[in-house]
Amino acid sequence: MAGQGPILSSVESTTETDTNGLTRTEVAERVASGKTNAFSADTSRSAWSIVRANVFTLFNGIVFACFLVLFLVGRWQDALFGLAAFANAIIGCVQEFRAKSALDRLALMNAPRALVLREGVQAEVAPGEVVLDDVLILRAGEQVPADARILTSHGLQIDESMLTGESDPVEKQPGDDALSGAVVVGGEGAAQATRVGADSYANRFAGEAKRFSLVSSELRASVDRVLKWVSWVIGPVGLLVLNAQIIVGGGYATVFSSGAWVQAVVNTIAALTAMIPLGLVLMTSIAFAVGASRLARRQVLVNELPAVEGLARVDVVCLDKTGTLTVGEIGFDAAHPLAGSTTELSGTAAAVTELSGTAAAVLSWFAASPDANATARSMGTAYPVTQPLVVRGYVPFSSARKWSAVTFSEIPGAWVMGAPEMVFGDAATSDATELGRMVTTLAETGRRTLVLGRSETPLSEADIESEQLPSELTAVLVLTFREQVRPDAAQTLEYFTRQEVGIRIISGDNPRTVAAIAREVGLDVAEGYDARRLPEGDAELADVLDRHSVFGRVTPEQKKRMVTALQSHGHTVAMTGDGVNDALAIKAADIGIAMNSGSPATKAVARLVLLDGQFSHLPDVVAEGRQVIANIERVSMLFLNKTVYATLLAIMFGVLVLEFPFLPRQLSITDGLTIGIPAFFLALMPNAARYVPGFLRRSLSFAIPSGVVVALGLTWYTFVARGLGVHEEQLRTGATVILAVVGIWILAVLARPLNRFKVIVVGAMFVLLIAVFTIPLAREFFVLVDPGEDLAIALTGITIVMVAAIEVVRLLHRRLVLSPKTATTTRVGARPSTATTPPARVVAGIITTVVVVLAYAFGVLATGFGILVFLGRYDPDVSTSAFSLAGAAIALFGLLVLAVAAGIRRGSGLSRLMLTIFLGVAIALNAVVIVFGDRWDWGAAVTVLVAATLIALMWSPPVARGFGRIRESSMGAARP
Repeated sequence: MAGQGPILSSVESTTETDTNGLTRTEVAERVASGKTNAFSADTSRSAWSIVRANVFTLFNGIVFACFLVLFLVGRWQDALFGLAAFANAIIGCVQEFRAKSALDRLALMNAPRALVLREGVQAEVAPGEVVLDDVLILRAGEQVPADARILTSHGLQIDESMLTGESDPVEKQPGDDALSGAVVVGGEGAAQATRVGADSYANRFAGEAKRFSLVSSELRASVDRVLKWVSWVIGPVGLLVLNAQIIVGGGYATVFSSGAWVQAVVNTIAALTAMIPLGLVLMTSIAFAVGASRLARRQVLVNELPAVEGLARVDVVCLDKTGTLTVGEIGFDAAHPLAGSTTELSGTAAAVTELSGTAAAVLSWFAASPDANATARSMGTAYPVTQPLVVRGYVPFSSARKWSAVTFSEIPGAWVMGAPEMVFGDAATSDATELGRMVTTLAETGRRTLVLGRSETPLSEADIESEQLPSELTAVLVLTFREQVRPDAAQTLEYFTRQEVGIRIISGDNPRTVAAIAREVGLDVAEGYDARRLPEGDAELADVLDRHSVFGRVTPEQKKRMVTALQSHGHTVAMTGDGVNDALAIKAADIGIAMNSGSPATKAVARLVLLDGQFSHLPDVVAEGRQVIANIERVSMLFLNKTVYATLLAIMFGVLVLEFPFLPRQLSITDGLTIGIPAFFLALMPNAARYVPGFLRRSLSFAIPSGVVVALGLTWYTFVARGLGVHEEQLRTGATVILAVVGIWILAVLARPLNRFKVIVVGAMFVLLIAVFTIPLAREFFVLVDPGEDLAIALTGITIVMVAAIEVVRLLHRRLVLSPKTATTTRVGARPSTATTPPARVVAGIITTVVVVLAYAFGVLATGFGILVFLGRYDPDVSTSAFSLAGAAIALFGLLVLAVAAGIRRGSGLSRLMLTIFLGVAIALNAVVIVFGDRWDWGAAVTVLVAATLIALMWSPPVARGFGRIRESSMGAARP
């Protein structure tokens, strides 16, 4: 076959295998003995690992167990909480299967083919079909499928940067080794496979890297810790509650003989499922999935959902130079003429112009020569071929000599291009020569240098035969080359610097070159650290990494050690890269980021894959992660508050032997409408708050005291209800009303500062609660009845006390736990303080304080009055009367007034506008109660009077001047 001869003509081996390749029989023998290149390196996570991570969790185990018990006892209506577990598992699996599918498609599209010689005939096979001792045909652009020993070489150059990090192509000679995964960039040759399958160099990395480990996630770890705490107490608490429910039902003998044990079991499961933060796990998965979808639109593939959070916590980013900061290609920089070169060649001005044209023609030939390497080819744009030159003699480039020489028919003399020190010796590095000074100065900038020299004497046959330089060479030009830096690299690194994220550049390339690239992308680096001098001890290595930021000559194993050393000093580390040599470090890092141009093994273990290779997407990932963390921290307080009060209620009701005041389906109302649904919207809102460690501590510091308030309030209510002698369904309805109203208030408190969107969310949840309590079908399903006038008055008073206590808890939480900046937010619209305050401002300040106090008072008054109107039901024969709905609406707007009152103190124009609207609606609703009621209602009259007074005061000239514009409101700036 054409082309075989030149490739194998210089084979020194006399074996038939080396000459003609393996026979069919020899291939079959090797296949039978397992000596093939087949290797099952996963291109992504396995389907089983995805299912296991999302389905077989402690959370799902507890929930499904309770779910199954309710189905077995025939109470499916109370098993609605199981939907959260199903949704959580489905969302996680679907998102990660989508990522797996995308990675697998990419791997299939990029799968290489191998060219082998068998029985003297070239054949194209899949890389996995290569067997030991196969003769591999290597040509430019092809990938080496297995580790091999070079048999023949005709200008064969192989790029091993994906394996070793060294960006310079390596010229291979017979007897040299070629590593699997390397790419042929020039020339051609043949090689014999020496290691195949799992034994090959690249697959050893892939084999170690494919051992999967979950990404570190503070959110997931915190939720898992809460679930673990719940799992420790859920058994004893469950037995305690079950015992209390059986005793309340008449004792063990009675409940088992009468069948009342079913209700005891249902009550117990209601207590236990309330203890589990069902929605928090689901909400975290949804936030991760939405974040992953947003990133996918920016060409960032998320391999594992919690990785969306991970990069927001990173404080050190380790960057591989080749393929990450640079595009992995060499680029021509400039030609630097030497001052004395024109004089030595010709003393006339005309000769200078002639030389410039001649030099350009020579450089264009070197750039377009058949065996030009990547460095020479990069000059083609600057020096295109305008007139072909006829070659009379030529010494091809060799990586050993590092120069090439040529003589042309049209141009006298000989021309040489190569490494300065290899062409001119010590003169190229000496300060005593102009060439040496120029080469040294340019090299210190990190640019690669070549020299173009000229001899008056053309190449002789002896020169060409012995591959020696022509005599009396004179340096004409110094040529500089630089790696092409990604255009987005400097901007991205500047972003990380502003965010106080440390940068470590680690590469297998020369330390000086790496340092120069680092300076080019904006890092203040004097020189690179040679990794060959790195200490062996982990502690000493970590110290070196703290002091230096740029490292060269780093091996793949050292990259992994460097990542773990940084982690040992408490850093959260991200590692970017594209080569197989980066796979181990990417896997060891907290967040691994791979370029799509990278190897399948690297992309398989990476948490994130930049599909278009744009480094500038990393700030988008950081922003998305910060939004997830900040919003989940906000909504986690809702869920953990429920866990705290549910656990305390279960313990107290078990110890006090009281019947649990809720059915599971009734808890589904409060869970869904005061926590789950609004949390979904809050978790997806824009939020750029910077990550601060301590998510669980901050969440629990609010959830625990607020949960204690709710638990004590419901226990107090239960004793009051028992004292009034109400029946079981009335007690449960009243407890559900209290929990719903207090839950809405906690939602409004945590949603502060409110904006239009948050007001709509809070208001919509209250409207849905009203619908549940007024629509007959819903009331029947959730077993809700009229609590009666006496119980309505009692629960209204208890609710107001609980709301006030929650407000105190949140105030202390913001002042003592959250950032001082949050507690001392500057009032929008306020003027700078002066030495003397004008009397008008003093009056305005006093009136503003009165407005704030009245706003809080109105909120409490309207909420309490609205609950009474709602539960009093002026017309008892019509459960959905206009008065019932009006009362519920008055309570809603009372809560909203409480929620936005804090913005008045800050001078928020948006708060004033919202408060005016809420007060106006409240006046209209109370007017309905006064006009259409069967008696004069003093509560409604007082509410109208206070609301009208508030509106007048807020818009009075002295106070109005202290408010900012609506669009300048501070309500979106504070931390959650």
